[in-house]
This record gives sequence, structure tokens and C-alpha cells, in this order.
Amino acid sequence: MALRLWPRVFLAARIAANWRNHQLQTKRALNGDITDALRAVAGADNVSTSIALREQHGRDESYHRCKPPDVVVWPQNVEQVSKLAAICWANNLPIIPFGTSTGMEGGVAAMKGGVCFDLKNMDNIVELNAFDFDVTVEPGVTRKNLNSYLKGSGFWFPIDPGADASLCGMAATSASGTNAVRYGTMRENVINLEVVLADGRILHTAGSKRRSRKTCAGYNLTNLMVGSEGTLGIITKATLRLHGMPEAMVSAVCTFPTVKAAVDCTVQVMQHGIPIARIEFLDDVMMDACNKYSNLNYPVLSSLFLEFHGTEKNLEEQIQMTEEIVKMNGGSDYNWAKDQEVRDKLWQARHNALYAVQALRPGSQTYASDVCVPYSKLSEIITVTKDDLIESKLTGPIVGHLGDGNFHCMLNVHPEDEEERRKMKEFADRLARKGKRD
Repeated sequence: MALRLWPRVFLAARIAANWRNHQLQTKRALNGDITDALRAVAGADNVSTSIALREQHGRDESYHRCKPPDVVVWPQNVEQVSKLAAICWANNLPIIPFGTSTGMEGGVAAMKGGVCFDLKNMDNIVELNAFDFDVTVEPGVTRKNLNSYLKGSGFWFPIDPGADASLCGMAATSASGTNAVRYGTMRENVINLEVVLADGRILHTAGSKRRSRKTCAGYNLTNLMVGSEGTLGIITKATLRLHGMPEAMVSAVCTFPTVKAAVDCTVQVMQHGIPIARIEFLDDVMMDACNKYSNLNYPVLSSLFLEFHGTEKNLEEQIQMTEEIVKMNGGSDYNWAKDQEVRDKLWQARHNALYAVQALRPGSQTYASDVCVPYSKLSEIITVTKDDLIESKLTGPIVGHLGDGNFHCMLNVHPEDEEERRKMKEFADRLARKGKRD
């Protein structure tokens, strides 16, 4: 047994030694000429070692604790990004790309220190090609910025993860959201990316200035970079597909007697090929939280938030077919949200679900799980998850983009309660294993 364990012990010691050496190398580099070299490229006002600024860049909206970088830089263009990356490469410094810090997974945490590249000042909408239904943006442009710019053009960019996230950050994380059931995720809506690699080289994943919507030649480097989460390079431009603005939009809420009924209804809507734009699940605990936080007055039951896009005639057909399926599963009549102001309030409540959960227990932190399973497994895994929450005595409202088989359990825990943190971790591990099995 000892002989078998020895290689593992030796490997662990080597890893620890390498980690200490890396930290020493980073400190030596940053205490030397490296900060001056960064300032020479980006300008003195665009490089900071301030503790407050570093801590702001070491966390996002997730449960995870702050891990600040050693330096923060604010490049103004791709040439500066390239030169700054080359300096980091030459000095063995980690690079952490930073957008709007709206992530829920701790992706901006500088686990090994290094240099944070805050890309907010690169905020140009480079080119709009209305005839070709595409637009090219820099990483400082958010989805709301873009849709505001497109207002009146007849186009919009529908990928909506809830937060007003950076579009290049959304590409880096392969963001999804409430509209994915109809319009796809970022993976289906990115045409080309400009990426600065770790050593400073600049790569165009589909070729320089190429905007063709389809290609079967060469490696699919675009989809390699989409979802790479900053580990393969820094995205400095994204060419995105645009969609025509629907003639009409209508939203509705309906409630169900059980979780299974609501989930089964969602699956049947998808099986019937109804081109629904949004179909979001909220369990009874989440509905209660949203009612209180967003000043709504819906029944505290398992519910679906629905939205239909199309022409007036299309909408009639979609609504009628969906209503029949809702009734078959014991659902209530629709509570309509037809005016834009009412629709906006409904979907803002859905987007504020995280804050609604946190408001249930002031002073708590929220750990958001993320599970995706085939349609056939949705009802079972959500029902089992709710039973597990009750048995574990944990607060965990559930919300889901059930149209693409995805749901989140938002676990509310007190940061100083070690027993509750332990139960939360054990629950999250069980949920992850269930999702992997399914």
C-alpha cells in the first residue's frame, strides 16, 4: 500500500513546490520592471495595483470568495492587448480577462494572482451589416448596449442571460438564457471571433473579416473558443448573428398543481414543435420569493412563464396549441402580459431571481447550481431534487430554462454557518452526480 501511495505523495509535493515557485516568480516579476512595462504599453492611468481595485476584479456575483489579481490593466485596443499579453507570457504571469463581472461561477477569480485585463474601455460597435444580418462588437459592448443601438433598425440580438453582460464575455462562457429555446445559445449565434492568444498573437477564428454564415472548410475554431472561458485566449471582437424583430410579442403565466405537471407540460410543448420563444419554470418557493421581491401577486405554485413571438396570426395558433397542452396537464388559465410595460416587469422579475432568493434570508449567500439533462429526465430529477432539499433542511428555490433541459437550484446559506455550508456542499455534490448520470 505504501509503495502504491508513494508516487501520489511525490506528485503532490511536486505540485506544491511548483505552486510556491510560481508565486515567488510572480512576486519577483511584479516587484521588478513588469509594472513599468505594462504602463509603457497601456499608459500610467490604465494600470493599477490598488488593493481596492484589485479586490473589485477578484470576484463576480457568485458565492465564491474574492481572489484578487496582482495588477489590473485597462487596454484601449487590440494592439495593446497583444503587447500586454506578450509581456505576461515572457514573465510567466497568468492572465484573467474581465468583462462586466456578472458571472455566477467565480470565473474571474485570480487563483494564482497575475494580471487582470479589464476590457470595458474597448466598447465600440465596429460594424453593422443590416443586409447580412450581422454585427461586429468589441468586448466592452453589453447586450443592452447593442439592442439599444439596434432600436428602430428592425433587428435585435435575442440571447438574454438575464444580466447586462458583455457580449464577448457571453461568447467566452457560451451564455444561454430565457430566449435560447427559440434562438439558440451564443454557440449558434457567433460567426467569427478575434482572439489574442496567451503569447500575444492575434487569431481570427473564421479568417480575417470573414462573415459568412456557414463554412465546412478547416477547423471550427470559433466553436472551440466559444465556451473556453478565457482559458485559450482573450476575445477582443465578436461578429454576431442578428435576428429580425418579431411583429408581435405576448407573455403569460400559468400555474400547476405539481412540479411534474409543469415539467411535463414543457416537454409536450417542445414535442409538438411549437416555436415558443420563452418557457421558464419557477417552483413554488421561487414564485414566493419573486412575488415578495418584485411586488407581484401570482399564486405560490409551480409555474411557467411563457412568451410567444411572431405575426398576429402565428401567435393565435401558438397560444391555442399551448393552452390545450396546459389544460391537459392541469394548468390554470393564462395570466396575460400583453403590454410591453407589463411584459418587461414580468421578465425583470425572472431576471432578478437571484436577488429575490437572497432577500429571503438577509445576510445569506447564494450558491447557484447549473444542471442540464435530456427532456425525458427533467421531471424526475427536479422532483428528486426538491425532496432532497426538504430532507436536507436547505432553502433552495428552483428556476429553469426547461425549453433546453436546464435548471438552477439556488441554495441559500449563511457564510458563517459551517454546518449549513457542509450540507450545501454535500447536496450540490449529489445533484451534480444525478445530473451526470442522467
